[in-house]
Amino acid sequence: MKKKVKSEKGKKIFTVTLCISIIMIVYSSIHIAIWIWDNYKANQEFQQIEKDVIITQPTSQEVLPEEKMVDEGEISNFDPYWNLIKLDYLEADFSNLIKTNQETVAWISVPNTNISYPIVQHRDNKYYLNHSFAGNQNEAGWIFMDYRNSIQNLGRNTIIYGHTRKDGSMFGTLENILNANWYEKEDNYAIKMSTQNENSLWQVFSVYCIPTTSDYIQTDFIDDVSFENFLNKIKERSVYDFKTNIGVKNKVLTLSTCRDKNERIVLHAKLIKSKKRI
Repeated sequence: MKKKVKSEKGKKIFTVTLCISIIMIVYSSIHIAIWIWDNYKANQEFQQIEKDVIITQPTSQEVLPEEKMVDEGEISNFDPYWNLIKLDYLEADFSNLIKTNQETVAWISVPNTNISYPIVQHRDNKYYLNHSFAGNQNEAGWIFMDYRNSIQNLGRNTIIYGHTRKDGSMFGTLENILNANWYEKEDNYAIKMSTQNENSLWQVFSVYCIPTTSDYIQTDFIDDVSFENFLNKIKERSVYDFKTNIGVKNKVLTLSTCRDKNERIVLHAKLIKSKKRI
């Protein structure tokens, strides 16, 4: 009798375990299918963007004094600035982008990554976590600017976010910046950005991975001392010394993405020159 009871209990446990396993497999399969579909739709949108948008590299020629964001006396002879300042700008044609999405604010390009995307900005930092460039529901999201920033009047810290996608889309290749073969090559230090009003060049000065925190996405500072402390903090975190001076006169561009649920990959660059578009 006892053996029969044990046998029935064993069958029940097996049945429950089997049901749970089947549910988990189905649940995982659905999520994988959604992930694949979202990737497909996001890539379709980007392929259309690539067809519609013309990206050029207008020659900057001689750098004008007003294009230099930091006094020459503050820059070391060993600073990569002197080579980077000679680089050409990137310029994007926004006509078709604006037709698709009026929240388009810029185009950004990061060397030796897959990051070459239009940037959007909503009234909050949630919408583009699960909406595509065209405004469709999509867990791949899109590359977006912090709602507290202004593209017309850049503040001290302009922040750009994007998901880390396993297929390398969005900010999926931002993790390249943590590899020696990326941060030891000076050609990778120039971040190019284009808006409807001007083109700009930014010089990387800090890259790192950090446990989830919000202290690097601060946009307002009460005074120069507060901003200087912020700059020292984010520069000291860098996994590599870029031999780059950074001071309170500079404007910072911050790129941020999740490595996993508990870590963030971060890049900081300073504005070194910009030029109004004709």
